Amino acid sequence: QVQLVESGGGLVQAGGSLRLSCAASGRTSSTYAMGWFRQAPGKEREFVTAISLNGITSYYADSVKGRFTISRDNAKNTVYLEMNSLKPEDTAVYYCAAKRFWIAYTQPHEYEYWGQGTQVTVSS
Repeated sequence: QVQLVESGGGLVQAGGSLRLSCAASGRTSSTYAMGWFRQAPGKEREFVTAISLNGITSYYADSVKGRFTISRDNAKNTVYLEMNSLKPEDTAVYYCAAKRFWIAYTQPHEYEYWGQGTQVTVSS
């Protein structure tokens, strides 16, 4: 019903910036809340940020608050993650995900659809 494809990952130096994109397809994609998660080697997948279907409400993990910004353009069926002041500890595979209902948005198992992930590596 919903397909997600992330892009924009890469290798950057500490303090640099990246902008990730998540392109969604499917007839009902604009009705879903969207989230970004990340998973570092040897660690569990963790919540980064989420945005409501209309784009007016968003939440951030404390670890990225003030540095990352989530946004969405429903006309383009695309969600973005602007990442600034990157730190080596931000290194991970970043995934976008979609879910119905604006509840439990920090829990990976609550999301119905996932992209393939894009690697972000921050060097020191």
